[in-house]
Amino acid sequence: MITLENVTKFYRSGTEVIRALDGVTLTIDRGEFVAIMGASGSGKSTMMNVIGCLDRPTSGKYLFEGHDIARLSDDARATLRSREFGFVFQQFNLLPRMSAIEQVELPMVYQDVRSRRRKARAALAHVGLADRMKHKPTQLSGGQQQRVAIARALVCDPRVVLADEPTGALDSHTGEEVMVIFESLVREQGITVILVTHEQEVAAHADRIIRMRDGQVVEDTGKRIRMLA
Repeated sequence: MITLENVTKFYRSGTEVIRALDGVTLTIDRGEFVAIMGASGSGKSTMMNVIGCLDRPTSGKYLFEGHDIARLSDDARATLRSREFGFVFQQFNLLPRMSAIEQVELPMVYQDVRSRRRKARAALAHVGLADRMKHKPTQLSGGQQQRVAIARALVCDPRVVLADEPTGALDSHTGEEVMVIFESLVREQGITVILVTHEQEVAAHADRIIRMRDGQVVEDTGKRIRMLA
């Protein structure tokens, strides 16, 4: 589904060249649950941004479902991003004056009102917030706010969910509850989940762990087959 071939991403800071990604090659299949780990500055968030079409690589090739993303126009990349990817971040990025259901409706701004409301209700119910749809962020706990953000990421039926430190602002118990939701997306819906984290306990939920250092992949555990009880 996702293939990176010798991908680099370089930035200039004055006379210094920062190698955020330095020759990354990997493949991620449909329905995988992948955790990307590494210290700050290792390149893990940059790689997620490239995969999610939020940024272009400096060189190398990125294929999504066999299509070379570098060949797409900015508009085509934006369309691909909105249709295929859902994003969840450490900071929930909720608008303070909007209710939970209004937050989830935002990605569907061009759809008719009835369709938006129906899909938003279903997404919130899926993350356990059927009774909190009219609540604003200040009326929700941190875990509930992150669930709203997850519902917003899911409402357009993405095939890939990209989560950057999604438990970083949560306590361990609430973070565990959020990770159960991500696991259900993979097990029950076949969604590909790519998670950036520096916490081993969070990464342990994934089927595969990729470790990065200085813009390079230094370890890849490969896909783990889960045994059914």
